[in-house]
Amino acid sequence: MSTPPLPPTLTHAGTARVRRHATRTASGSAAAATAAALIRAALAARGSARIMVATGNSQLALIDALMADDYIAWDRVEAFHMDEYVGLPATHSASFRLWLNTRVAGRRPLRAMHLIAGDAPSPAAEIARYTALLSAGPIDVAFVGFGENGHIAFNDPPVADFNDPAMLKVVTLDEACRRQQVGEGHFPHLDAVPREAITVTCTGLFRAAAWVCCVPEARKAQAVRDALEGPISTACPASLVRRHPQATVFLDPDSAALLQQPPPLEA
Repeated sequence: MSTPPLPPTLTHAGTARVRRHATRTASGSAAAATAAALIRAALAARGSARIMVATGNSQLALIDALMADDYIAWDRVEAFHMDEYVGLPATHSASFRLWLNTRVAGRRPLRAMHLIAGDAPSPAAEIARYTALLSAGPIDVAFVGFGENGHIAFNDPPVADFNDPAMLKVVTLDEACRRQQVGEGHFPHLDAVPREAITVTCTGLFRAAAWVCCVPEARKAQAVRDALEGPISTACPASLVRRHPQATVFLDPDSAALLQQPPPLEA
């Protein structure tokens, strides 16, 4: 009796490479190794590197592993971030500026940590300031997580635009996105979550030369399936990863659970 053939595996989705590791920690470590190689390549080529860092619980394993890398000349690295709540002070426990200052800038002597001031008196002026900083040079690598509703940065399905003329904009947050922030423990209830944020747009994210997408946990499984096996559409903004010329998606068994063709399991 013949053995039925194994189902095909997903090693690429569009132009993006897809990898699945045995644990969340292993996935984060592999993502960090890829990011570190990209940073070192930029340092070797130009003498400096510019990175864009995602925040949130899903990025912890990646960031912890990357910050432990002693072979990166951190004092020649400039870091940016992707989004911040409108009106939230940098001292708030849910502020992405606090997250970055604690987990990145507070651990390595960066050349600069450029932060979006969500509580700036004029969001328009802050967007102009930050756009100028981003435009001043290349972004070598962006760490692009997928939200539970498929968002990238705070480009939720209702506001995402793959051809956005702006590099940053103010957006109204989708309720699903706001509920995710409560579910992750950043806010006590939905009404406490700000309704607006300043975000780097899909266009701004796509400008990065490489994407490293660390997407662990079962709660991201639907977004992963939609991003990698569904239509490329702003209905799932993360599906844009399949058009990026140098992107790698790092999954664990839980986040890959709904894929029809999961990638081979690595250690």
